[in-house]
Amino acid sequence: MSLSTLDKLKSRFDAQSARGMDDIFQFHFSDAGSHYLVIKDGTLEVQEGEHDDPSVSLSMSTDTLKGIMNGEVNGMTAFMTGKLKATGNVMLATKLTSLFPAS
Repeated sequence: MSLSTLDKLKSRFDAQSARGMDDIFQFHFSDAGSHYLVIKDGTLEVQEGEHDDPSVSLSMSTDTLKGIMNGEVNGMTAFMTGKLKATGNVMLATKLTSLFPAS
């Protein structure tokens, strides 16, 4: 994942939406390796690599993530067409757009 994508996610993070959360979002990118987001009570930490026990794991390309985050790609459509694979607490993935709203 490019640094600019990570920076964009960090800058869009809505701490208010993350209040009371304690979750790990694991991302496996087909074109950029693995990263995970630690969201804990209104804070965000981005780490490279794989977490031992993520709340939800998402596999996709960085382009698919960018499309979902900017509203050009519907997350459910990406999931149904195989562009996005999710394991674990799949419903948690639906919170990404509220945690990182478009500006």
